[in-house]
Amino acid sequence: MIARVWKGTVRQSDGDGYARYLQETGVAAYAATPGNRGVWMLRRDVDGLTEFVMFTLWESLDAVKAFAGDEHERAVFYPEDDRFLVDRDLTATHYEVETHVAD
Repeated sequence: MIARVWKGTVRQSDGDGYARYLQETGVAAYAATPGNRGVWMLRRDVDGLTEFVMFTLWESLDAVKAFAGDEHERAVFYPEDDRFLVDRDLTATHYEVETHVAD
């Protein structure tokens, strides 16, 4: 299993709007991709900004590539991201899942 992690930051006043936008775009796209094993949207407010971390699990690197393309380390952006984001990772980080414990 592969974990994919990406981080972006918006103004705190845009936090709720960006969360809704992420649900309509990235979260929906992750969940619709065969091989996706789960999506977590994490957020925290820090010094007037809201940081978002997208954490997703995938069956394989091929499943990640089905979502992100052959250049799978490049972050995937959507049309309104430029309006919201004040900082963003241009790449996503991938990890092999060594241990996974579910409820």
